[in-house]
Amino acid sequence: MPLYVPPAFAPTDPALALRVIDEHPFAILVTPLAGEPQITHLPLLRDGDDALVGHVARGNPHWRALGSADSVAVFAGPHAYVSPTWYEVPEAAVPTWNYVTVHVAGCARLVADRDVVERLMAHMVERFEGTADAAWRFALDGTRRAAMLGGIVAFRLPMTRVTAKLKLSQNRTPSDAGRVADALAASPDADARRTAAWMRLVRTSR
Repeated sequence: MPLYVPPAFAPTDPALALRVIDEHPFAILVTPLAGEPQITHLPLLRDGDDALVGHVARGNPHWRALGSADSVAVFAGPHAYVSPTWYEVPEAAVPTWNYVTVHVAGCARLVADRDVVERLMAHMVERFEGTADAAWRFALDGTRRAAMLGGIVAFRLPMTRVTAKLKLSQNRTPSDAGRVADALAASPDADARRTAAWMRLVRTSR
């Protein structure tokens, strides 16, 4: 399941791919099966620079397919419509879409150790809620904790192949790219403004 990445849209700094994963952790996990692939939307967090960790509901049959073949986790960053009217010569271009995405492929392995699963859950709660007093805690009594853990299946996905595609007008002239970034930065849409920020980040990192 390769991702098509023209050379102009391949990042020169591998750290940018990890940044996309960290900033946009809600992913689509795809595991191929004969007939129909298993697909689940879920948060995935990095475990260092070489693996992702997450969990699915035990009632979700996807977990039974993990490890049978390489899975692909798709992370979608900011994206926005690009109008050719923003180019220096509008009539010579067509509408397009700027976007940031990262695909991570690897053969997932289930995590059976209860202590490890508890640590993964605590890490996920802290990642999305922080450590403030009002944050939900994964510190329940033994019976309730066991019931909650029994309802999920945790896994670790090695980051065997990481492919990033940053389609951010790098194939346009600096003048056109600047016009697009300015137009997106002035948009009332938050995703458009984030796309403009990524355009400027990529320009400075090349």
